[in-house]
Amino acid sequence: MESLFGQYKDKGVRVLAFPANNFGNQEPGTNAEITSFCRNDMKASFDVFAKVSVKGKDKCDLYKFLTGVTTQHEFKGEVQWNFQKYVVDKKGKIVARFDPPVSPTDEKVTSAIDAALKAE
Repeated sequence: MESLFGQYKDKGVRVLAFPANNFGNQEPGTNAEITSFCRNDMKASFDVFAKVSVKGKDKCDLYKFLTGVTTQHEFKGEVQWNFQKYVVDKKGKIVARFDPPVSPTDEKVTSAIDAALKAE
């Protein structure tokens, strides 16, 4: 994600990370511990938010929107695992969704970002 952010930050693109502990207890730490790990160990300079729930009855409002529970769109569906990625344009429209195995720097991801930037 840091590489993707470095490639696009000067074009106004933001990378927003929302840690979640919904999958295999992969994010058991506190918000401070997670942020420290992201900043110090992973050298992440993009935005890292407080831990949220991305599925289940305590799913946060952002993921209700992204997964289509409250907003129907072609990219709806439950989050499969950590590192699911969404491309959202400046108007707040979801323009792409990528499952966890797709690298943030995959051509499919960068093409979606490039297209969103051109559409402004």
